[in-house]
Amino acid sequence: MTYVITQNCCKDASCVAVCPVNCIHPAPGENAFGSTTMLYIDPKVCIDCGACADACPVDAALPADVLSGADRIYVDLNAEHFARSTEPAGQGASRTDPLFHAWDRPAFDWSLPSDFRGLDVAVVGTGPSGLYAAELLLLHTRSRVTLIDRLPVAGGLIRYGVAPDHPRTKGITHNLGRLYTHPRVRLLLGIDVGADLSVDTLAQHFDAVIYAVGAASGKPLGVPGERLPGNHTAPEVVGWYNAHPDMPADAVRLRDERAVVVGTGNVALDIARILSRDADELARTDMADHALAALRAASVREVVLLGRRGPEHAAYSAPELLALRHLPGVELVIDDTDPRTGEAIDAAPQGSQQDLLRGLPRALLDYSSSPQSGRRIVLRFHSTVERVLGDSVAEGVRLVDGTDVLASPVVSAIGYGGRAIQGLPFEPSTGRVPHVAGRIDGAPGAYAVGWFKRGSTGGIGDNRVDAAETVRTLLDDAIAGRLSTPQRTPRALMRSVRRSHSGLVDATGLDRILSRERARGQASGRPAVKFATVEDLRRASRQR
Repeated sequence: MTYVITQNCCKDASCVAVCPVNCIHPAPGENAFGSTTMLYIDPKVCIDCGACADACPVDAALPADVLSGADRIYVDLNAEHFARSTEPAGQGASRTDPLFHAWDRPAFDWSLPSDFRGLDVAVVGTGPSGLYAAELLLLHTRSRVTLIDRLPVAGGLIRYGVAPDHPRTKGITHNLGRLYTHPRVRLLLGIDVGADLSVDTLAQHFDAVIYAVGAASGKPLGVPGERLPGNHTAPEVVGWYNAHPDMPADAVRLRDERAVVVGTGNVALDIARILSRDADELARTDMADHALAALRAASVREVVLLGRRGPEHAAYSAPELLALRHLPGVELVIDDTDPRTGEAIDAAPQGSQQDLLRGLPRALLDYSSSPQSGRRIVLRFHSTVERVLGDSVAEGVRLVDGTDVLASPVVSAIGYGGRAIQGLPFEPSTGRVPHVAGRIDGAPGAYAVGWFKRGSTGGIGDNRVDAAETVRTLLDDAIAGRLSTPQRTPRALMRSVRRSHSGLVDATGLDRILSRERARGQASGRPAVKFATVEDLRRASRQR
């Protein structure tokens, strides 16, 4: 029986490198790799060796014959991808190099001069993009890496961006997290570069600095009323239920029986799913205790997802929509008010995004009164928000067609934006730093990876290819002599920071935090119970 890639594919592409028959696509180097949300295994080529399952950091590659219930649809999804693909697959791996595939030459060969010395590199940010960059430097050079994060705990997007009911996706921390204790890695956690530590000071202590600070702010709706309490951006809600220290326990209030989420991307679907799930099911995850308590006390029975365009343009991935379709005790409904919605679904090509909506119930819905009994998630397309309703608190949204959707909270899930770092250039319009192949414009020795580099596109695994480009650029600059010799050493910076920042957390402190969180979780049958404030994290880091 062949293997199948399932819901939690992170697009890391580790599976592609180990496949002996080149049956996993789209692969790096193929046109579709940049736009796909998951990889697929060709059932006609797979030889059932299981190499992909061994390599997958999130356990997404599984034998088809072990799948049951709703997961069986992934057998069809994998096969349908190759039935409709117009891009020719590769002809199999080279017999002389197991990491070389016939579809393309490796993007970076990592060849270095024999006398290449190790570099001292700082990586600002400990999410997946920063850790992939650090991993490449440690693998291919004798460089020493200092990981820096403004929070007193590492993890970034993996810790605070992945939905709590996706534990297998969070499993990538077992792979990347080993870097925290690597002998050539130092940790400086609880240091805000640009505020506590200037960009210039950092540059004086390292050969190069890689900025992997992500995109932590949400894009606003840009309509009247959006400043009302009860109107939130997606990062605020996601951070709230993931115990992010920036989000207080009472930051999000579930005031109504209906919530509205503007957007139809994966983050929007994550939020809708979390708000709709049974709290007892979420109590088995690492979800923030305060969010669990709020869900238990809330009366949310309906979540309305608003898409500005039609279903053919929806940004969700197939796995995330399928997760909604098979959510226990929750009905997924299509609002059929606009006839273009049904027409697009009925005309959908097999295997397309809108084809996944075929067979779902459709209805003309009224949002001016309490929702019907039971729980449901509504997809309403061709819906543009004109304003947020309410006087002292958000009470819903008015659409340009005059429809009022009465709901609270209102969540804007239309994208993420980066934040400027004092001392570095920044493009507010794109939410990213200007760069060429990862080299930050006008800042010699400074580089970018992840969403700070490319904007809020792509998932966890996309950062692997992204980091490879940046690290290759950095190494090319080092070989060409374009990097300045640092005036001081990383060790001198460590001494200085220890004197000036009493809340600094190192690798030992991080281990204490994570160990205590796991112990707290074990006591209640959960993977972990996170500390939700900076003070609690620092206190845990000091307890022996």
